[in-house]
Amino acid sequence: MRVFGVDCGTEFTGYGVVEVDEAARTPRLRYLCAGAVRLAKKDHTAVRLAQIYAELTALIELWRPETVAIEEVFFSANAKSALKLGQVRGVALLAAANCGVEIAEYAPLKIKNAVVGHGLAAKEQVQFMVARLLELERAPEPADAADALAIAICHIHHAQTAEAITAGTVRR
Repeated sequence: MRVFGVDCGTEFTGYGVVEVDEAARTPRLRYLCAGAVRLAKKDHTAVRLAQIYAELTALIELWRPETVAIEEVFFSANAKSALKLGQVRGVALLAAANCGVEIAEYAPLKIKNAVVGHGLAAKEQVQFMVARLLELERAPEPADAADALAIAICHIHHAQTAEAITAGTVRR
């Protein structure tokens, strides 16, 4: 299973690709790539959204994941910021849909819980655990890339649990 994680942002939109290495004695997570689409503040919103769409589409086509996992919208006190973030999420969803890839969405608390074991974990704890789970020497940078990898890991963990329940090896 190969998953493309996306951490939507208005300045940096992080991405990361993780797959499960089934050939290993025990299945383990394998890091493939991570980075961020860096957006210029001086550009108009439409230009930024077009850049996100083009870069995510190219990356999804390059890595050919089975699933694109994206963080769900969270409630923000600042309506303007929430609206801008929603636009970025919409473009990321569109890129995945136009590439014909399955889409999964996860709440921030669920992502942190899947990676750290605590839904209110600090950003540094998430980065640390991502590095540990993927056997990296240090946390991926920028932080948005580490968050995107965390989203991908969350999907893999949830998919493995669902598969085990379906197979009858785990009780609900």
